[in-house]
Amino acid sequence: MKLLLIGMGAGNGLAIARRFGRDGFHILMVARNMSKLQEFESELAERNIQSTGYAADISDQADFGAVLTRIVAEHTDISVLHYNASAYNPANPSGMSIPVFENDFRTNLTGALMAVQAVFPQMKERSGGAIFFTGGGTAFNAPPQLASLAMGKAALRSLAFTLAKECKPLGIHVATITINGMVKAGTRFDPELIADEFWRLYQQPEEEWETEVIWE
Repeated sequence: MKLLLIGMGAGNGLAIARRFGRDGFHILMVARNMSKLQEFESELAERNIQSTGYAADISDQADFGAVLTRIVAEHTDISVLHYNASAYNPANPSGMSIPVFENDFRTNLTGALMAVQAVFPQMKERSGGAIFFTGGGTAFNAPPQLASLAMGKAALRSLAFTLAKECKPLGIHVATITINGMVKAGTRFDPELIADEFWRLYQQPEEEWETEVIWE
């Protein structure tokens, strides 16, 4: 079993890798910094979790697309795609730089769609799989300086719902957890708790599939 985790980091990403990894998943990790990915590989190996890192700039469509092509060619048995990447540069809508916004949006949404399209053919052929997104409460309500992130998370939430409708008849579970708070260890928004909730979604029988959990 393999989980493709896009947007690997020390918070939700590592917690998700540990949670799925301890139940036998091989974690395929994508992030910009290869040295950090190697650190994660070593940390996971200490827990007897197999992982492989792939460096890519998710906001660079050519670079990210090439890495996705490589991953799906090397791994034809991806059971779960988890899109965890996000980016934003604080700015009010009226003064936002369009090139900066577009760069954020490529990470917040376009990369998610590219990842979905990369793994979809093999999941459709197998009539099974799961596609998960790390959502955010800014999709519902955000201060003006978080407009870039809010628009990205709102669009990601829309992608989750439309994709779920397409994928459910194909046996593919699509779900998002909309995290309505700051992710921080030792709180309700502890990444370990969020990872456990994604695991719960993964284990759901088809007749009980949920598309969204609002975590607050």
